[in-house]
Amino acid sequence: VGEQVVLECSFKSHFPITEGLTVDWTYRPLTGGRMETIFHYQSVAYPASVGRFKDRISWVGNTAKGDASIAIQSLAMSDNGTFICSVKNPPDV
Repeated sequence: VGEQVVLECSFKSHFPITEGLTVDWTYRPLTGGRMETIFHYQSVAYPASVGRFKDRISWVGNTAKGDASIAIQSLAMSDNGTFICSVKNPPDV
């Protein structure tokens, strides 16, 4: 609680990394409910502009090295849930 955590996500692609590569992080609260996108990356980072993680997520990945990790600051117990990282590097998914 109150700390920062890095959510690690690594990936491999059979194709060269291009500007078409996208990273999406989604979140579902531990209590259930619908999934929500909390972070998007395509050449630049697009952290959530609304919702519980607004102004608390930063990009710490390096797509050239197969890293799509993010950091979340000021964690609270209510942030507990399922985080999913999805990487697409067309035509590889």
